Amino acid sequence: MDRPQPVTPELTSDLRNLRELNRYFGSYRLVEYFLRRWLTPGSRLRIADLATGSGDIPRLIVDCARRINAAVTIDAVDQQPSTVEIARSLSSDYPEIEFIQDNVLTFAREPYDIVLCSLALHHFSEVNAVALLRHCRELSKKYVLVADLRRGWLATAGVYLLTTILFRQEMTQVDARLSAERAFSFEEFRSLADQAGWKDFGHAKFAFARQALWLELVLRL
Repeated sequence: MDRPQPVTPELTSDLRNLRELNRYFGSYRLVEYFLRRWLTPGSRLRIADLATGSGDIPRLIVDCARRINAAVTIDAVDQQPSTVEIARSLSSDYPEIEFIQDNVLTFAREPYDIVLCSLALHHFSEVNAVALLRHCRELSKKYVLVADLRRGWLATAGVYLLTTILFRQEMTQVDARLSAERAFSFEEFRSLADQAGWKDFGHAKFAFARQALWLELVLRL
């Protein structure tokens, strides 16, 4: 799905499968953990979600904000026009989200309160992964969260099992298995942040072979 392609039933199905994997296997829970820390009742935040895919993380954030009477505006960025088209079609009830087709490595706007990037870093070479982490830091004035798979036997075995039993569509099988293979180890993930010049950052393991890097810049103002 990294290759440019038109909207097809296969792509639509693959993105739906990825949303289900996010929902039930850790991504939503991980993001919600940080939202409980950063999104408070009555707050107003500008947020960027880089490599947004079909926009399920931005919709999750809006749902959380609505429940606690917080106001968010989200720029959801992806480089694939077809993916952006699908994301827009799924988000007609979410006027808080603007979908933008752009290169996440060069996308530029005024600094955001929160910059997110979920399950995308393993799609980049090490050099570009470092560049993306650096760019996330440059785009944020308060918080940054970058989450991804954690390479290891658990991710490999879990993904293989899921794509053999439940998510058997060919595109999903290929994408998910390659993602587990290309994911950075826990040590490699931390090294990327060091190379990007991150200071005083958090790094932790999460359930279902996930990991996250985060910055809380507001705490040091």
